[in-house]
Amino acid sequence: MRVSDGDATTDLPLQSWLPVSPESDFPIQNLPFGSFSTPDAGPRIGIAIGDRILDLHNAAGAGFFDDCCDRALLRAPLLNPFLAAGPDVWTLVRRRISNLLRIDGDARLREGNADRFLIKRDDAALRVPMEIGDYVDFYSSIEHATNLGRLFRPEAEPLLPNWKWLPVGYHGRSATIVIDGTPIRRPRGQRKPPGAAEPEFGPTRRLDIELEMGFVVGPGNELGRPVPIHGAENHIFGFVLVNDWSARDIQAWEYQPLGPFLGKSFATTISPWIVTLEALEPFRVAAKPQDPPPLEYLKTDGSSYAVDLAVDLQTEDMRERGMPPQRISQTSFRDIYWTAAQQLAHATVNGAATRPGDLYASGTISGSAPGSQGSLIELTWNGERPIKLPDGETRTFLEDGDEVTLHGWCEKPGARRIGFGAARGRIEAA
Repeated sequence: MRVSDGDATTDLPLQSWLPVSPESDFPIQNLPFGSFSTPDAGPRIGIAIGDRILDLHNAAGAGFFDDCCDRALLRAPLLNPFLAAGPDVWTLVRRRISNLLRIDGDARLREGNADRFLIKRDDAALRVPMEIGDYVDFYSSIEHATNLGRLFRPEAEPLLPNWKWLPVGYHGRSATIVIDGTPIRRPRGQRKPPGAAEPEFGPTRRLDIELEMGFVVGPGNELGRPVPIHGAENHIFGFVLVNDWSARDIQAWEYQPLGPFLGKSFATTISPWIVTLEALEPFRVAAKPQDPPPLEYLKTDGSSYAVDLAVDLQTEDMRERGMPPQRISQTSFRDIYWTAAQQLAHATVNGAATRPGDLYASGTISGSAPGSQGSLIELTWNGERPIKLPDGETRTFLEDGDEVTLHGWCEKPGARRIGFGAARGRIEAA
């Protein structure tokens, strides 16, 4: 477990000299990392603070971090070099950023030309913050796996025999990972309707969402040298929201025996800001008990994070009528069965290498209560129970013009609320 050494960057009384709304996802206690560009400057690394972005490219050029790290780490267009530097450097840089922004801290930033370093977020184009060489999607929520087992194997045990022994996953396609707000084109592929003698080709008729969280890798491991479970957090920089869009009819026809392919690879949306483990530390909770106990290489006292998650849906008709999005699901990451540390330890136990910037997603996160499921196939029970929307429409799966937004946040007494921003996508016709 990686634990902060008490630098107080997450303390509740901590205040920024830059005004930050109480409702903001990005108070000084958060300080998530991302990448952005402006009309007059190319991609660069930044920190979200309130409705602004601290331009780390310019701040590093001014010498604010010379005793923390090499300037080149913060003047790169994407985060990969900084991710590779590891936890000691991350902590020093985060501490310095906090000190530059706190009302009782280092005054150089606020007393200088602050506009040179602080960009209005509305004036910036946010980007996928790292180059993602590899992307793995797991299947780590026991409630989600149980729901799908009951749907597709109603007469059998919902969980397959291996599920409680290892984090099941598949290797996804990193080239189609996109940032919040990117339109999602309805994919085409083969599908075989019930009762049909042969498959047909065309746009998916069962376009779905998957509410997930993903962790971003920092330092990688050498080929042939697994990441040990008790050191896994030293390889994890932070978390983002993930929507692994799914074409259920294409997936159902193609996935046996090798698993997801075209039904998943067309698009995966992530939120633009990586919330660090340091920022999440006040919201660390004990991991869900595992029965049977996992094998030794996966055994850990373990912890997760109390992140509240929600899904909003707005149809084209709702937008035209000026109606706000409808919340269709709310759940939590805290009860995930297989933790991030276990996922990384399992993914590398055979000697597979991971690299800075790689993304590992949790799989769909669902709860057991009605309305806490993280996919439409569960919320509508495979289309049998349509969702009723405030304009009179119903949905079983997504239609063209629908916009889905994922939200994530942490809050509890004695700690400042922090958030992840959003992971949004609007469906375009095939």
